[in-house]
Amino acid sequence: MAERAGERDRVLVTGASGFLGSAIAKVFRDAGFAVRVMVRASSPRTNLSDLDEVATGDLTDPATLGPALKGVRYLVHAAADYRLWAKRPQDLVEANVEGSRNIMRAALREGVERIVYTSSVATIVPGGDETRPLTPETAIGIYKRSKVMAERAVEEMVARDRLPAVIVNPSTPIGPRDVKPTPTGRVIVEAASGKMPGFVDTGLNLAHVDDVAAGHLLALRHGRIGERYILGGENVLLSRMLADIAEMVGRRPPSLRIPRLAVWPIAVGAEAVAQITGREPFVCRDALRMAAYKMFFDDAKARRELGYTSRPYREGLADAIGWFRKAGYLR
Repeated sequence: MAERAGERDRVLVTGASGFLGSAIAKVFRDAGFAVRVMVRASSPRTNLSDLDEVATGDLTDPATLGPALKGVRYLVHAAADYRLWAKRPQDLVEANVEGSRNIMRAALREGVERIVYTSSVATIVPGGDETRPLTPETAIGIYKRSKVMAERAVEEMVARDRLPAVIVNPSTPIGPRDVKPTPTGRVIVEAASGKMPGFVDTGLNLAHVDDVAAGHLLALRHGRIGERYILGGENVLLSRMLADIAEMVGRRPPSLRIPRLAVWPIAVGAEAVAQITGREPFVCRDALRMAAYKMFFDDAKARRELGYTSRPYREGLADAIGWFRKAGYLR
């Protein structure tokens, strides 16, 4: 594949109204691809570019997917329901598992030449690499379970139907355009606002969202069909992340280390309130279960095979804070 794409190289990016999806669309657009984005009728348009063609579609409505893929050479499927808690957990299965099956089937029917499927490190054993996948039974919470099930479904279609898909497993992206925001983005906003007096002993692998997006283009160009590639950054303790945020905004870093069990009653109460309001709680029991493990990962395979690189995580943190401040999330 040429390093510079032409107009004939049309790519459909799903999830482009969201955080990672909008970064992916920009990377492909800057590389010369003709970008078509698929969004639901109800999706916010804040992150969409006037330079991209917009198709309205819904992963749970197969009839809308064929038209969105018509004339498309490549597909990047980044759309997902990224919630750690949902009033109706089945929504995540329908969007992440059935939705992925639906668009992969449609891509096969439309003759799409090559696909990048955006999975997650949520499908991998913490501390591991691509050789250590989770099973649905060992995944914590409905989000992780749904992503494991979706990844397995794509792998099955690669083996059975010759689906031309490369799988990427982003770690935790941070940076600009986190409009929702994501669970990690909410932590950044709360910490930068001085509303996080303490922390639990856990950690994350943090990467600038634009680097993760660039990894998708590298996967399209150089990835092996059916292979998985972790797109990560730095393994960072939560305490360090919060201290760095405090330094960047001129606040005192939190010093109180809170046992996870002490937060459990708060999570139970927050979920009870969320059942009434329908709004995702800031902390939930599944998040605390996950916090028992440091979500550190090894992305050496992507660096070796794809040429993937990532900048220091603090740059992503600074860009996130700057964007949240400009967008009015920080007061």
